[in-house]
Amino acid sequence: MTVSSPAPATALLQVAVAHPDTEQLTVLTDGRPAPVEEVAVGGARVHRLELAAGETTVRYTASVTPGGPPRAVTPADWAEYLRPSRYCPSDELEGFALGQFDKRLGRTELVTTVARWVGDHLVYTSGASRPVDTAVDTLLAGRGVCRDYAHLTTTLLRALEVPARLVAVYAPGLAPMDFHAVVEAEVDGVWRTVDATRLAPTSALVRICHGRDAADTAFLSLFGGQASMGTMQVTATVDGDLPGPDDAPFALA
Repeated sequence: MTVSSPAPATALLQVAVAHPDTEQLTVLTDGRPAPVEEVAVGGARVHRLELAAGETTVRYTASVTPGGPPRAVTPADWAEYLRPSRYCPSDELEGFALGQFDKRLGRTELVTTVARWVGDHLVYTSGASRPVDTAVDTLLAGRGVCRDYAHLTTTLLRALEVPARLVAVYAPGLAPMDFHAVVEAEVDGVWRTVDATRLAPTSALVRICHGRDAADTAFLSLFGGQASMGTMQVTATVDGDLPGPDDAPFALA
């Protein structure tokens, strides 16, 4: 990606995969290396960039090996990801959720039912939503992008007392290719992935970071200055054949 800034500024970058086998991050401002510092924020790998005035180019590549056990939901996770958050005001949709869904369903069935409902009731529309839209705005508009699908799914699950969080990922098979947002929900004590957009196989997703909502997972945040995005290209591929569609539209991975 390229970013143009008329004066020095500080940026926080969240594009690094969680557990890479290999990776390389290169940041150049007008052809000169720019200072980069990696910090841990809520479990995410965040890179703090000191941007000089001019055009900054960021290049990141990584490779990963799939596999590993499911992540356990800790007591702290349970508490944090049941609470309302900026873009997921679950307290505002509690009555709607309880009227729309049967909270007595088994956890797997409840999670997939909510994701299926969101996928059926929203129309994927590029540019239809604003950066400040919450899950309530998305519900009323009936359209959005992956971020909006993830926010509404997360909000409804929390309203049903299911811990849920947004996860930023790379998604091989996504078309058009871009950063992607999905949901992790608590099922039998572990985090399981569900994607209401149905746009890419969940088994091929590569984790970048997770958080309460998009406020915690933005790929680029700017502080102390102004900047404008130039070009951006995201590519995510698998070694070999892309996995086929999930066995169920909302299979938990």
